[in-house]
Amino acid sequence: MSQLIDGRKAAQQVHAEVSELVTALKVSGINPSLKVILVGEDPASQVYVRNKGKRAAEVGIEAETVRLPGNASKEDIARCIQGFNLDDEVDGILLQLPLPTHLDHGDTEALLALIDPAKDVDGLHANNLGKLMRGHVGLRPCTPQGCMYLIEQTGVELKGLHAVVVGRSCIVGKPVAQMLTAADATVTLCHSKTRALDEICKSADLIVAAVGRPKFISGEWIKSNAIVIDVGINRMDNGRLCGDVDFDSAMGRAGFITPVPGGVGPLTIAFLLKNVAIAAKLRRRK
Repeated sequence: MSQLIDGRKAAQQVHAEVSELVTALKVSGINPSLKVILVGEDPASQVYVRNKGKRAAEVGIEAETVRLPGNASKEDIARCIQGFNLDDEVDGILLQLPLPTHLDHGDTEALLALIDPAKDVDGLHANNLGKLMRGHVGLRPCTPQGCMYLIEQTGVELKGLHAVVVGRSCIVGKPVAQMLTAADATVTLCHSKTRALDEICKSADLIVAAVGRPKFISGEWIKSNAIVIDVGINRMDNGRLCGDVDFDSAMGRAGFITPVPGGVGPLTIAFLLKNVAIAAKLRRRK
């Protein structure tokens, strides 16, 4: 049978590490601080932000949510970001997505680009993604860090393995492919236009599924004893959550597999908080 990779347990380990780091920073006079900008009343975003605040308090990070009305303009949000950029007491800035529908993709990209890269705790600013590609010290995207941490929990060495990443977003697919390459895996990055995707997956020692389509990857596509990291979170018609991998058919074929929920999700917040602590340390060092 496949072995489940317990994301909740792994997140507790990361939280403990972050708590120790924050304690050490406070001893040296540094109090890590996170500002979250929430625009509008999106229910899912409300839950995410509340969870982030709760977890931040548990590890000793000061977190404040600034709430802007749903009709806030791009200029309103930009002023908020720029104010936090200039505030030396703020170590991390997080713009909660998605933004209300009157703000388009271009507006979102422009606002994210305004965040000081040294305070970009999502790790998605072009400067930080460039540092990832070049192997320089910087803030890394949170969910890809979580994927790599869960892979480490298996005890399987990545060097020389064939890793297939399904999904090419800048949030997960592209950065996790870069991290896997840096760990000496041989990486195939796939997407919606990839031909014979099922055959490519069948050759993989490791699959990271981040395509955003429920149960898209069948168990028949999974090589015996492969590691499967399912990043997808999709809500079914019956209200239940499922991943991008057909979990039932994958069980018994995969060597290790993450459940949904309880897999990658808890690690995203854990590494967000770790990024806040790292940002505080790096900024004060400079």
